[in-house]
Amino acid sequence: MRRRLPAFSAAPSFRLSQRLVVPVVCVSVTFVAIVDGAITTVALPSIGRQFGLSTTELDGVVVVYPVCLAMAIPASAWLVERCGGKRVLLTALAGFLGSSLLCGAALGIGQLVAYRALQGLSAGVLFPASTALLFGTFTSAEQIRVSRYMIVPQQIAPAAAPVLGGLLVDDLSWRWVFYVNLPVGLPALLFGALFLADGRGSRPGRFDLPGLLLSAGGLSTVMFGVCEGPHRGWSSPAILTALASGAVLLTAAVAVELRTDQPALRLRLFADRLFRDTNVINLVGLIPVMGTLYLGPLFLQQAQGRTALESGLTTFPEAFGVLLTVQLSGALYARVGPRVIVGCGLTGVGAVLLLFAGCDTGTGLWTFRALMFLFGAAIGCFFIPTTVASLATVERADLPQATMLNTVVRQTGGALAPAVVTTALVLGTSPGAGAVPPLAAYQHSYLALAAIAAATAVFAFTLPDGPARAAARGAAGHATGTSGRPAPLRQRRGRVGS
Repeated sequence: MRRRLPAFSAAPSFRLSQRLVVPVVCVSVTFVAIVDGAITTVALPSIGRQFGLSTTELDGVVVVYPVCLAMAIPASAWLVERCGGKRVLLTALAGFLGSSLLCGAALGIGQLVAYRALQGLSAGVLFPASTALLFGTFTSAEQIRVSRYMIVPQQIAPAAAPVLGGLLVDDLSWRWVFYVNLPVGLPALLFGALFLADGRGSRPGRFDLPGLLLSAGGLSTVMFGVCEGPHRGWSSPAILTALASGAVLLTAAVAVELRTDQPALRLRLFADRLFRDTNVINLVGLIPVMGTLYLGPLFLQQAQGRTALESGLTTFPEAFGVLLTVQLSGALYARVGPRVIVGCGLTGVGAVLLLFAGCDTGTGLWTFRALMFLFGAAIGCFFIPTTVASLATVERADLPQATMLNTVVRQTGGALAPAVVTTALVLGTSPGAGAVPPLAAYQHSYLALAAIAAATAVFAFTLPDGPARAAARGAAGHATGTSGRPAPLRQRRGRVGS
């Protein structure tokens, strides 16, 4: 079969292996997008001072990003199938970088919110497209090894973002938290344009406009309610209306998609028990994982009175713990399976959260750093096994849809995490006690997250991981596609692994 040269390639001799090009581009894209999501909050006080706004008036800058991201996600799978991974990924990256430049040059809060909306729309396509491209390039067995390296930017980025943001805001200005995307993103865009294989896409069928509108409207409305609920109050009319209307839209979307031959959301993939259960674990398990990363800086800065830089340097050891255990979990994945690894990892998360609940105003920074390292070591057993196992029995043609659904689940879990933490802090604060919650509120929040982690760990130990282990060992059968991806395990779907 004749192979097509990548677009913009000067000559065949300059062609690089896609097994090198795809990870490089995906690492860069992931790093830029995650840093941008984590670094913006550091700049909010400075933005407020320049535009003469209070903290509550800056909510739009933060909330508009996940809302627009949720709107764009449902269209990402159709775009990848129709236009090919390269075109969609690079177009979304160009839009993300362009909107970053516009955010940095914004002259008012209205412009900044509008440009953040463009960033969110671009990121909503960027994440699923990069994941689909990555997992479409490597076999199931290779995905484990590749994920051990992909986890590096995913953990370094959120850990480094607060430190980097503080330095940029203090030494330059808040505008540089957006400009900083360009030095990494522009080389990735050029490299991808030159060396990514020019996939032409396929014929995904007619565009499912009703399903897209219902799912995008429902997801964005629910995301707004979840993000704003802790601040406005869960009983406020705006939040109740948003959550109720979002639930109605999503229910209608499910009804429409299950009756459509070529839906925007291929919900029938959830009939596969392994895909369904790993997504449940991702949804609920991300609440204690991301909630702890959100709660730690609040405890350090509000309860202990630490500076933002001290807080960033104290939570950073979490990344080292992750980098240690992802190598071990990747090496053990095919041998013991994701069920044991994920279950033990979430059990460890719950145990460390109980230790966090014992921290008080006198807890030293090095004690907190040690706990963050242990926490990172525990969650290092969570990310790779759930991601790889969720796609182990998915057919190649369904990869864009499966990765898009994974992204929906992860973004929802990520949005629920700060909502749960903030709600726990509010419930633990007496009326009239002031803006800063008491120490007991932080401790009770850690206990609530520990309970969620323990419940998710129990469910994880029921994961049907036999097909995942077989795919990782390459024992799923001898039939492979052109890239060597094992044939889908149709006969194993829904069965509990040994």
